[in-house]
Amino acid sequence: MARLLGVDIPNNKRVEYALRYIYGIGPVRAKLICKEAGIPEEMRAQELNEEHINKIMTVIADNQFKLEGDLRREIMSNLKRLSAIKSYRGLRHMRGLPVRGQRTSTNARTRKGKRKTVGVGQKA
Repeated sequence: MARLLGVDIPNNKRVEYALRYIYGIGPVRAKLICKEAGIPEEMRAQELNEEHINKIMTVIADNQFKLEGDLRREIMSNLKRLSAIKSYRGLRHMRGLPVRGQRTSTNARTRKGKRKTVGVGQKA
């Protein structure tokens, strides 16, 4: 199992798809990296040797992609900044509600979590 940037990429997948396991690399970047590194489309991750891995790392370094820890840290700092200045988006993030204007009277279950039924209490 090859390791890139501290992430184990699966052996049985094609390199283009295996690179997507790295946080910050999606379909377009994976294709670009493979093209610039000169890796054939049908090559599997288990067939990568040290030379190929070094080429992939140099392509990532040359393009200065923010990946893994740096990207996570930047996203978290952006969310903390929004929360600190008490912007609308920051408040929505803090409360765990949809951020981009979706309706919440129905739906929004992914953000709000499982339904909490509020019933009428009994008098003692």
